[in-house]
Amino acid sequence: MRTCRRVVTVMALSLPLAAWAQIPVQDDSTGNGSAYPSGGYGASGAYVGGGAETPTSAQGMLFTQLQQMQQEIAQLRGMLEEQQNEVQRLKQEGLERYQELDRRLGSGAAAGAAATQNSPAAGASGTGGSTASGGDAGQAQASGEPADPAKEKLFYDAAFDLIKAKDFDKASQAFSAFLRRYPDSQYAGNAQYWLGEVNLAKGDLQGAGQAFARVSQAYPQHAKVPDSLFKLADVEIRLGNNDKAKGILQQVIAQYPGTSAAQLSQRDLQRLQ
Repeated sequence: MRTCRRVVTVMALSLPLAAWAQIPVQDDSTGNGSAYPSGGYGASGAYVGGGAETPTSAQGMLFTQLQQMQQEIAQLRGMLEEQQNEVQRLKQEGLERYQELDRRLGSGAAAGAAATQNSPAAGASGTGGSTASGGDAGQAQASGEPADPAKEKLFYDAAFDLIKAKDFDKASQAFSAFLRRYPDSQYAGNAQYWLGEVNLAKGDLQGAGQAFARVSQAYPQHAKVPDSLFKLADVEIRLGNNDKAKGILQQVIAQYPGTSAAQLSQRDLQRLQ
């Protein structure tokens, strides 16, 4: 009997290790699974782990950050679109202003020539204007040079050329200097009106309004009075003074019927109703 036990023991110990490796590992009765990893070796020989998973918390954080970045990008795009629309609106307003000024430039030379025919009225209104416009006009008349039509025309043309060159800062300075030097010139009414135009082109609404108002005050018989009043109403609208603008537009319609300024005033008045 002892001899048989020894033979069995020796045979068991002599089994190859490969045979032991083929013995399957079963789950225990507790349901906790095998004590060994469930992974194995793939076809390439690399070990493929089982049961190891990528932490979901890291993926969630990345997803949340991605959503936040997308929301920020959408907000930035909206802000950029608003800024682009605002820039486009400002460009359009500037273009319309320049186009209007260019249209008036075409009639500027003819208006300057017409001022020669109106020189008696301009001179008389210039004298009355010194009373209507207060001390500034009186000082300008006191410092004015004697009439010299040739010099006046050269000075006026030089200032007008600055408008054509779109150099509105220098044009404003030139017309202001002209009016101080030649307040009773046959070109003074036109110079006063164009001073308002260049100030408006510069965006100087206060300066433009003062210059347009001075045309009717200092040169009430001048041909530019209806246009200057219409432009004065436009300035008041830009400043938000709609009631004041309505009164000026009604004045143009009543006092200067049939003029282009009256037609434009009627249009703008309807828009303000």
